[in-house]
Amino acid sequence: MIKTQAITKIVTTSEGELQILQPISFDVKAAESVAIVGASGSGKSTLLGLLAGLDEVSSGEIYVDGQPLHKLDEEQRARLRGEKVGFIFQSFMLVQSLTALENIMLPAEINGLKDARKRALEALEQVGLGHRGNHYPNQLSGGEQQRVAIARAFITRPKILFADEPTGNLDAANGEKIENLLFRFNRELGTTLILVTHDSELASRCQRQLQMHAGSLTETSQPTEQPEAKRHVG
Repeated sequence: MIKTQAITKIVTTSEGELQILQPISFDVKAAESVAIVGASGSGKSTLLGLLAGLDEVSSGEIYVDGQPLHKLDEEQRARLRGEKVGFIFQSFMLVQSLTALENIMLPAEINGLKDARKRALEALEQVGLGHRGNHYPNQLSGGEQQRVAIARAFITRPKILFADEPTGNLDAANGEKIENLLFRFNRELGTTLILVTHDSELASRCQRQLQMHAGSLTETSQPTEQPEAKRHVG
């Protein structure tokens, strides 16, 4: 589903060029669940943004479901995201002037889906918020807002879901609900799940864990059939 080859990210600062990501290469199979872990500033969110097409690599190649992401311009990347990718942020990123139902409908409408409202109503039910569709984000708890964000991410039925610290702003009880939803959709819909987290318990639920350190990537766990393996991948 995702293939990367020697991808790097370099930014220009007042003190010169700063290399955020060293050359990284790894693959993710369809329907896998993968956690990217590491200290703050290690490059986790930068890597996630590159894989999702939210930013451009400085060098190297990324293929998403066979498409060369590194060769696409912003408009083409946006189209690919709309067709194949869902993204969940730690800060929910809901439009405050729209109801929960309208927030969920938004990506479906942008993609021209005629059954946007029907899909949104079904998605609300799936995340247990069928009774909250007409409420605005400021009328919802943090856990409810994140469930709306998950419903929004899944309304276009993406092949890949990226989640950046999806439980970081939630208490333990709400965090567990969000985790269960993510892995339920991964399991039932076959959605490839790639998440960034500081939560070791959440990371342990994934089939694989990738450790970021100073812009480099090391695999600390293999899929369940090879739990003992440990290898450098970037």
